[in-house]
Amino acid sequence: MPGIAAEKAEYTIAECCRALRVSASGFYAWQQRPESPHAVRDRQLRVLIRASHEGNRRAYGSPRVLTMSDHGQPIAGNVLDRQFVAERPNQRWVGDTTEFLIGSSAKLYLAAIMDLHSRFIVGWALSAVNDRHLTLSALDKALKRRCPEAGLLHHSDQGCTYASEDYRTRLDAHGITCSMSRRGNCYDSAVMESWFSTVKSEEAERFESYAHAKEALFDYIEVFYNQRRRHSTLGQLSPAEFERRFNAA
Repeated sequence: MPGIAAEKAEYTIAECCRALRVSASGFYAWQQRPESPHAVRDRQLRVLIRASHEGNRRAYGSPRVLTMSDHGQPIAGNVLDRQFVAERPNQRWVGDTTEFLIGSSAKLYLAAIMDLHSRFIVGWALSAVNDRHLTLSALDKALKRRCPEAGLLHHSDQGCTYASEDYRTRLDAHGITCSMSRRGNCYDSAVMESWFSTVKSEEAERFESYAHAKEALFDYIEVFYNQRRRHSTLGQLSPAEFERRFNAA
């Protein structure tokens, strides 16, 4: 039906209806029908997508513009409120997910959690599927690695992988407060967006195979970034060295 409306300037309604094998009366009835809630949401989403794309110098692709936030799971408030600093380890964590290309068309997803005190990546996981099992794996690794006390703040976007019952239950079980970015607002998780951009510019956005990607990302995150890469916000110290000095003091 939308195709008929688009082409009626050059062809008659009858011609368009015959070509599409629909009745003219059906087309006129469709024109009088109010816009469906789904169509309204799609139209609003197109506006948000365009605004996000234009507002970020047309540099953001779909992984950074969109999250799977159209779900019925509970959404937490933006408790973090862009306060991307922490006075001590395990006070504020930020989690997010990004994608890499494998070969010509396959994808690999990386879920990572950063401690805002030292910018240390405390947990991360890889999967060919972007689902709650991926984000839960990254969270479980972070919890095992850091053993945080109750009171930690965990921030993420509103995506269904973070809003899932399993994920929220895991946070609750460890006394962790959940915080989420406002819908469609990439700046609320800007620190993770920046880190993903750094990974892709310094390592790669595309890998020849899953095995190569896993090896390269392990080397980048655990061997180089966490242990050796100097960070401007840390006084040119690596995340690991920054934490060692804090603990020693």
